[in-house]
Amino acid sequence: MNRGEGRRIACSCDFRNFLRGNHRPDPVLWGRLRLVSHGYMGDTSRYAPETADGPDSRRSSWPGWRGRTREWELVADLLRAARAGRGGVLLVEGQPGVGKTRLLDMAAAAATEAGLEVARGVADELTQLIPLAPLTSALGEAGFALSTARDIPGPADQRLLLLEDLQEPLERRVAQGPMLITLDDVQWADPMTLLAVRSLTRDLASSPLAWMLARTSGSGDAPRLDRLFRLLEREGATRIRLDPLDGGAVAEVVADVLGAAPEPDVLALAEIADANPFLLVDLLEKLKSEGGIQVSDGRARMVSTRLPRAQAVTRARLDELSAPTRHLLQVAGVLGRSFSVKDLAEMLGESTGDLLPMLEEATSAGIIKSAGYELAFRHDLLWEAVTGTLPTAVRRALHHEAGEMLLKRGGSAVPAAAHLIRSASRGDAWALLGLDQAAREVLRSSPQTAADLAKRALELTDPADPDWVGRAATAVDALTAMGRLSEAADLVRPALSRASPRLAHRLRCALAYILLLSGRPADAVGEAESLLSEQDLSDDLRGVAEWTVFWGLISLNDLTNGQRRAEAVLADRDRHSDAAVAGALLMLSRFAMVDGRVADSFAHLNEALRIANSGTVEAIQRPYARLLLSLNYRCLCQFDAADMAIQTAQEDIKTLGVTVLAAQPALFRARVKLAVGRFDDAVAEAQAAMMIADDMGTQGFIRVGLSILAYIDVRQGHIDAAVGHIERYLSQPGAPGMLFGSAWERWVEAVVAEARGDLEGAMDILRPTYTDKEKQRWTLITVPLGAAWMTRLALATGHRPYAETIVDTAEHLAGNNPDYPVFAAAAAHARGLLRQDPAALDCAAANHPQPWERASAAEDLGVLLAATTGASARKQAVDRLDQALDGYQRVGALRDAARVRARLRALGVRRRHWVQPQRPAFGWDSLTDTERAVAGLIARGMTNRQAAARMFLSPHTVSTHLRRIFAKLDIASRVELACIVAEKCPALLRDS
Repeated sequence: MNRGEGRRIACSCDFRNFLRGNHRPDPVLWGRLRLVSHGYMGDTSRYAPETADGPDSRRSSWPGWRGRTREWELVADLLRAARAGRGGVLLVEGQPGVGKTRLLDMAAAAATEAGLEVARGVADELTQLIPLAPLTSALGEAGFALSTARDIPGPADQRLLLLEDLQEPLERRVAQGPMLITLDDVQWADPMTLLAVRSLTRDLASSPLAWMLARTSGSGDAPRLDRLFRLLEREGATRIRLDPLDGGAVAEVVADVLGAAPEPDVLALAEIADANPFLLVDLLEKLKSEGGIQVSDGRARMVSTRLPRAQAVTRARLDELSAPTRHLLQVAGVLGRSFSVKDLAEMLGESTGDLLPMLEEATSAGIIKSAGYELAFRHDLLWEAVTGTLPTAVRRALHHEAGEMLLKRGGSAVPAAAHLIRSASRGDAWALLGLDQAAREVLRSSPQTAADLAKRALELTDPADPDWVGRAATAVDALTAMGRLSEAADLVRPALSRASPRLAHRLRCALAYILLLSGRPADAVGEAESLLSEQDLSDDLRGVAEWTVFWGLISLNDLTNGQRRAEAVLADRDRHSDAAVAGALLMLSRFAMVDGRVADSFAHLNEALRIANSGTVEAIQRPYARLLLSLNYRCLCQFDAADMAIQTAQEDIKTLGVTVLAAQPALFRARVKLAVGRFDDAVAEAQAAMMIADDMGTQGFIRVGLSILAYIDVRQGHIDAAVGHIERYLSQPGAPGMLFGSAWERWVEAVVAEARGDLEGAMDILRPTYTDKEKQRWTLITVPLGAAWMTRLALATGHRPYAETIVDTAEHLAGNNPDYPVFAAAAAHARGLLRQDPAALDCAAANHPQPWERASAAEDLGVLLAATTGASARKQAVDRLDQALDGYQRVGALRDAARVRARLRALGVRRRHWVQPQRPAFGWDSLTDTERAVAGLIARGMTNRQAAARMFLSPHTVSTHLRRIFAKLDIASRVELACIVAEKCPALLRDS
């Protein structure tokens, strides 16, 4: 089925013809889209179109909105698409006064008229310390039970909860109808807002949700915003750069304002205003009101040859005001682009009534305007002109007064901190206490903001000040939560020399954990052991340090030392905290698993889980036991149980605020999907994990995702891509022990080397595993196909003793665990290769619980039989190779399938590339089983998160599947998807 046929399978929903372009949009929408194209200033209603079939917006320009036809068409396309059920993102940028806000205003007006719900937010330089301020103001805080007050012990990172609190209700709202969200001045947006925009635009891409984000070029946090805009563009967003008006548009603007055709001397004003619409109109209106322009016979010409600077005209607006009004505006400007009348009155020491004459004068002069419950400067350029009249010292003093005023009121210190961070001087105790309070307030919800506040407070603190260390500790917590581990470690060390013993202990405990996260387990163990030697160490910190030692030893695979310590802790439990006992049990669980005692490993894990759920274990330690449990289940091919454990771990990570592990559930799911032969799902989960790690700042955790993608690329024959993933993997900062994946990663490196033909290179990578029994056991447990693969590699490179030790280890694991057939099948496969035993290979091909491994055993058996003389052996060889070919093709292992077809050709047998008909590229039949299941749940009205929970996937993965489904079906909305599901597979709409 081709792409056009894929479109025709969609149901006959009313909006399909509009989407396809077979009909014009309805007159109300089309008329309004053109109507609002008419203004850059003033009320758009005065530019009503003549008819719905009036001027074509692609060829015309309108009074009040000149030279922006192309830009408006992009907006119109966005709104039409949203009404048709498809989301999208427009990124608007340009210099002040070029028309960004006006474009958002018109888009909002058009969207409202067309029946879209509209939510509008604006960021401000003085509110950028308030997490999610622009989004919550746009969406309405009452509609979101934000998680900032949830009772979670310790410095829990609540970003995952906050994102969920935003996404769930927003997804339900959009399910009721299309929506436009505009965010203006995003150069001042707080880090949490940028993270939320990144997450929401991606996860709700399949919903009729349109976004418009506007920024002023060169202002605010440019690097962070540049990165966001690049990511959004990569995912399909359109960028609009509003440049100065061209000559034709300038002439039209001048004619609009003056009501006459401009002479060349009037057009010269454009150069003075840099062709900036706001400055140009401001200049024209000023000159017109003062008689500087003469209009006669339909022509406009200058009366004076002396032309003022455009900025001087803006300043002249202020000079014409009375002195009290100018002073009022200067104080108001310090309060922000928008401001509370109450705050203004308090700053001036006046009653609100006393301010009325001055406010009326400023409003009449076009300087300020009403903005809901507040007042606001009519334009950024006016605000900047007002604040620019204040000497720096005066401006700082006013900010300081504003900060003190807000602090004295009580409540949150964050609004005050926005002023204090601009005004505090070194050693300013009052200001520093305010910054401390604000940093603690936002630590859970926006660690980036907390780090910025704490680091600024440190800069203003005398090194001898005893409060310096406490501020450093806050910054360390924030930097650790964000994954900026090297910065956190660098800050701990100078703090240790100044800290009190108790605070020093806490900082050293934090340093040990930072080292663990940084992939430096040996240093982490050393730091924690040194801390444990302190006699006055508190019980809670001692427990955390002991837990860190155990996890560091697990990461180092130092199981002998770990077992000894763990048994000592459990022998005297009363003297140790729950955290220490839980760590000891995790250590013994790992040791038992490596020793081949699977039942004992599960027993230790279950006891650790009981303690973690009911004891006083630190929140950051609790998800580890659940993740280890899921790992055990996967290794034993108990995939449903593994999925359940991963799901529970994901909930723990979110609710306990252990954001540093946020990517782990998707990584663990990717390995499960890989084990069951669902390569597409494994890729989706690995990519989701990498996006989460990137979003949350835990860059080091990207490496396991890259190793999974590299392995799948090898299986599918994309060797160059696999090499690229490994090269990127090697360049990433690593924490393999934290990811439970060091054995897997090392093995994948070897697989890629072997695929490139570098067998000796693969052997060099795995030599430590061949020669270390503990590493060998752990590798064969966590990589069930590793036994056969490593046996084959050792034989191919002439290292038969290595092959023999692998087989011995595999048989040891099988003998110790007769209740778990995966070990017996893996051992049989390795033994069959080593001893050329067809019965052992036949056993593996029939009984291995993983599909790729069954196919691999069948291939090895076919190769062995093909080397045997006789017609019967040849027929059996062909049968086994056909079995392998079918198995490889079913899981999408195209490289392996190609190798088997070559073996069959050598036996005189030719097979098609697919034993089963190849799945088409487009249309309903092109969907994978997982994609059909996702389509069914979404068609039943579930949100992404609800569908993810039902299918044991991450919400990011569901979003990825939806994008693929939409592309394959060539549709744009969930409504269309529901129609197709109802037509093609109505059984999916019934609850199972």
